[in-house]
Amino acid sequence: MSKVLIAEDNAVNRELLRELLEMRGYTVVEACDGGEALRMIEQTQPDLLLLDIGMPVLDGFAVVRKIRENPRLASLPLVAVTAYAMQGDREKILNAQFDGYLSKPVNSRSLSEELDRLLNNRTDQGISQNQAPGSQPSGKARAAHEG
Repeated sequence: MSKVLIAEDNAVNRELLRELLEMRGYTVVEACDGGEALRMIEQTQPDLLLLDIGMPVLDGFAVVRKIRENPRLASLPLVAVTAYAMQGDREKILNAQFDGYLSKPVNSRSLSEELDRLLNNRTDQGISQNQAPGSQPSGKARAAHEG
């Protein structure tokens, strides 16, 4: 089972992402700011990081720079999750060494596509990313999943 670290300062956004990930069978760990995200990466060794751009302590751009400068962490897949959705924002973010981009509010289908694309090699090794049997998403997660 793949582990995803969510680095997001907004509790509601963290909850929605957590529910969307857990209903697909991912293990989820969470950080509330950029500094905590860097500590959590070292402690939990996630397979992928969903990283908000506008966070306290260190913003998403500072976090991605620190990760890419660290040889032990440089290959960690990083997906920006951001409200920056104006023309050119996606390209700016991808040029900052992010591996993926999701605009808020997060669309369940887009999230699944990014996870499948970035974790594909782990899926090929037999790690399932499907919904855990018997898990029931909350209303928010179901609404996002259906939308």
